[in-house]
Amino acid sequence: MMLLRRKLALETERMTLRPPVHSDFRPWVALRAGSRAYLTPWEPAWSDDHLSRKAFSNRVYWASRSISGGTALPLFLIRRSDQVLLGAITLDNIRRGPALAGTLGYWTGESFARQGYMREAIDTVVHYAFQHLDLSRIEAACLPENKPSRGLLERTGFKYEGVAQSYLQIDGRWRTHVLYARLRGDRRGKTDIA
Repeated sequence: MMLLRRKLALETERMTLRPPVHSDFRPWVALRAGSRAYLTPWEPAWSDDHLSRKAFSNRVYWASRSISGGTALPLFLIRRSDQVLLGAITLDNIRRGPALAGTLGYWTGESFARQGYMREAIDTVVHYAFQHLDLSRIEAACLPENKPSRGLLERTGFKYEGVAQSYLQIDGRWRTHVLYARLRGDRRGKTDIA
């Protein structure tokens, strides 16, 4: 098992993807709070202390432990031109042994959506997962009505695989999700879904 470096940084055309650090607290709170109405329909319910410094510090410590342990790759999207935080992407639940798989999740602030940033991030993280973490499968799930996220997954090479009933609690209730996956060396044809 390859352990990830704490100082990990992945470069895309316009961004640096790096783990969160304590000094990201204020930009993170501003971005999350300013995008709350945009994000909450698609995410698990926020805890009462979601935007607190303590909760953010716990997030930073979790990210560091997860990277060191090789169980997750939580990264913030930082635009290089002005060092602005745009969102985050996490390759979580990294499984070794016969599975060699992980689960992808992501979000962007509302003002940065649909500008190609997350596509760059997904392409870079998937490449890193296949080439440097030796994973074979990356999975992702989203709500069926989240057409922008579904389109993004399809444009980045993920294929529709099915439906998971009551997959996650989103905005306080159990929700069915559509499942996608991208395989290293995928030879499956393009899927055509409604």
